[in-house]
Amino acid sequence: MINLYYAPTPNGHKVTLFLEEAQIPYQLYPIDISAGDQFKPDFLAIAPNNKIPAIVDLDPVDHGQPINLFESGAILLYLAEKTGKFLSTNLRERTATLQWLFWQVAGFGPMLGQNHHFNHYAPQPVPYAIERYQKETYRLYTVLNKQLRETPWLAGENYSIADMATYPWVVSHERQNIALSEFQAIKDWFERIRDRSATQRAYKLAEQ
Repeated sequence: MINLYYAPTPNGHKVTLFLEEAQIPYQLYPIDISAGDQFKPDFLAIAPNNKIPAIVDLDPVDHGQPINLFESGAILLYLAEKTGKFLSTNLRERTATLQWLFWQVAGFGPMLGQNHHFNHYAPQPVPYAIERYQKETYRLYTVLNKQLRETPWLAGENYSIADMATYPWVVSHERQNIALSEFQAIKDWFERIRDRSATQRAYKLAEQ
């Protein structure tokens, strides 16, 4: 059993996508970040960086004490290795998966997050920041589109944790002032993931 500490953000959706795809039993613990739940001592004991998602694996493969884990990329990698799913054992495909996973957590997510902030949440417009992060968002979408013109999934022929990490950030493309009509390969990839039954189940959690 996995205990998932969750809010319906792009990073939260990454983990529910995996859990629904892999059909791992899990218990959802909503974290109301608008109310400050992420700063409560019980949550900080699991996730010291006071951000979601976080998990507790009550049955780790070594049969030892439960494992606490924070950071969405680390969680996806842990779950993939635990289950043997969505991360190939083939050297080249595994390497490609990890490369694109780290691309997402180090660049695509943070830069798009800054785009969201300065376009929608900053108390007053900061033109330099808006322009900077809009240009970087467009550049990263261009990188993603180029890769998806070459392979059906980010790491090659198989759906992987790299796709799960990246998809939730593309869901918000309109708020990033990105038109998917400019990026046909991303649009096709996005629609394939959106139509998966596991994706639909994962996103229904956000409606509860």
